[in-house]
Amino acid sequence: MRKKWIAVLAAAIVLTAGCSSKETEKKEATEHKEKQVEVEEVVKPEELSYQFPLTGLGTAEESSDRAVAVVVNNHPKARPQSGLPQADIVYEVLAEGDVTRFVAIFQSEKPKNIGPVRSAREYFIDLAAGYDSFFIAHGYSPEAKIRLDHGEIDNINGMQYDGTLFKRADFRKAPHNSYINFKNIVKGADQKGYNLDKAPGNAEFLSSEEADQLDGVEAKDFMVSYGSPSFDAIYEYDAEEGKYHRFIGSEETVDLESKDPVLLDNVLVVQMNHKVVDNAGRRVIDMNSGGKGYLFQKGKVNEIQWKNEAGRIIPYKDGVKAGFVPGKTWINIVPSISSVSFDSQQ
Repeated sequence: MRKKWIAVLAAAIVLTAGCSSKETEKKEATEHKEKQVEVEEVVKPEELSYQFPLTGLGTAEESSDRAVAVVVNNHPKARPQSGLPQADIVYEVLAEGDVTRFVAIFQSEKPKNIGPVRSAREYFIDLAAGYDSFFIAHGYSPEAKIRLDHGEIDNINGMQYDGTLFKRADFRKAPHNSYINFKNIVKGADQKGYNLDKAPGNAEFLSSEEADQLDGVEAKDFMVSYGSPSFDAIYEYDAEEGKYHRFIGSEETVDLESKDPVLLDNVLVVQMNHKVVDNAGRRVIDMNSGGKGYLFQKGKVNEIQWKNEAGRIIPYKDGVKAGFVPGKTWINIVPSISSVSFDSQQ
């Protein structure tokens, strides 16, 4: 199905070894079996007493880690990025022009490397604040700088720590080459006296039974358009994995180092009013008034209404809060819900 969406995009732009002995084999087989048993024992649901607050996935110990929000570059010269598969939640939202950036929220996993890191906008700060995140960016708009300087959110910025906490990769050119690792995130928080041991509040999740019984219109694949083929995202549902894969055209969104793909359990697309406010093309986005949206889960889609509750974008269906399937979530913020295209079957 992705070929269909790629064709749509193209039309829109009109261009572009064996073991050494039986004994060794037997020993390795035994060790492999023992490891399988060990893994199975670790993931038994009845033995996982707690859940990560932003994924709803089980964990043996209660997590007290603070959320960390990082502004990640999505320019074609910044792809593939580092760390996105480990993010619990990723917001995708327009910056200037038809260029999108990500606000990646990390809590359950801590990737070794994250980036390229890009500059802050006011609404990026608002999204991060909804999870009481430690906010990481490299640069800022004038309005965002005022808010960061006033201490509205705990943060470190590459403008002050370029070459120390933030490192420049030699295989990419600025502004597409700023990276930060988790060790330096912790170091930066420590230097500024910020606490990183308070977990965010829990999101609303479906039980496994509720997730298996989800209704909705079938929508195995869909596209979210941002007005440019370079930023239009295609999602495909893999029924065997029970996950969505994300693509830009023919290129899957994967991790730079590991090549692991972004795998999603929920894709929420919400319409918000966008207004360009200066000659640089910077925007004001209304993240408070609520509005229309789509929630894609388990290969199905439901029309929803969204509300801003304590800084978080929450979907509602028929006046009731719509829970997320436990796992990873991607939230696309678009100026118009007509930006979403999918083939539906009742």
